Parts: sequence; C-alpha cells; structure tokens
Amino acid sequence: MDEAVRARLAAAIERLRRVAPDVAWVAPGNLHLTLKFLGQVAPARLDASAAALEGTVRGAAAFDAAVVGLGAFPTVTRPRVIWAGVSEGAPALSGVAARVDAALAALGFPPEARPFSPHVTLGRVRVAGHAPRLADLLGAAAYQDFGRMRVERVVLMESRLSRGGPRYSERASVRLG
Repeated sequence: MDEAVRARLAAAIERLRRVAPDVAWVAPGNLHLTLKFLGQVAPARLDASAAALEGTVRGAAAFDAAVVGLGAFPTVTRPRVIWAGVSEGAPALSGVAARVDAALAALGFPPEARPFSPHVTLGRVRVAGHAPRLADLLGAAAYQDFGRMRVERVVLMESRLSRGGPRYSERASVRLG
C-alpha cells in the first residue's frame, strides 16, 4: 500500500479511536486490501496456492486505485467492520479478486458466497451495538479522499495471531502485467 495513503488512513483511525474504544483497530503497518481470505492453510498447500496465484494474475494489468470514504459493514449505525472504500480501480480489483477466487476454488478452497466489495479494513467492533458518535464520524468522512495507489502485485500473506495483534508475513508475491 502507498505510504501516503497508509498515513492518511492511520490518521483517520486515530480520530475514530477517540469515540470508539471497543474497536480492535488495525495497526497502520497491517493495512491492506484483501482479495480472498483463505483461513487455516496446511503448509503443503501453500506452494500450490502460490502457483495458482502466479498462473491467474500474471496476465492482469497493473492499475491505479483510489481509496475514498469511510463506512461500515453491515451499516454505519450498527457497525461490525469499519472500512475505507475503493472508488477508482474497484472494477479492476473485483476482476482480479474473481480470478483469484476461481483459481483457488480449483484447489478446493470454498468460493466466495458474497459479492466482492473492495475495501481496506480499519477495525473490527468487539461488542456489537448502536454507536451514534462513530456513525456521525463515518458519515462525515463518507467521501473523504485518502489518495491513490498503484496496484502492481498480489501477495499471498500469512497471518499469525499474537497478543499484540496479528503478525503478517509474505509467502509469495506475483507482479501484475
């Protein structure tokens, strides 16, 4: 992720943190766009997964994406996941996500049941409920521009949970184009 975009998202998290202490906020260094979540993967399947990514995204062209607006799933008045959206570049991201989903489904990973919604997860609400101050801040930032970034590669990441939050490590990287 572009460092300027990451810094603007980190500043937004700090503003939101003041009114939403019951949210597990993502550390700025961990902010990313997820194309597909695989869950627990046996080490023996990592090589095949990396090869599937290589085969499916190598032909996709690099593109620009704009990170714009804050929101929440399922709604800003009853948030579970707080996110920053993607406007420009969303169709290209959706196309790459569909290719990744199909390639990994061929390896036995369950295909996505929900439509892909390109976003950067900023935080996960620990206790569901009505959060009017958070909803107000999210609404006020619905069209905030966090910047543009060049999407040039797809990375297979490993996440290990720890007391300090998840630790990510890159397992494979494939350049687009």
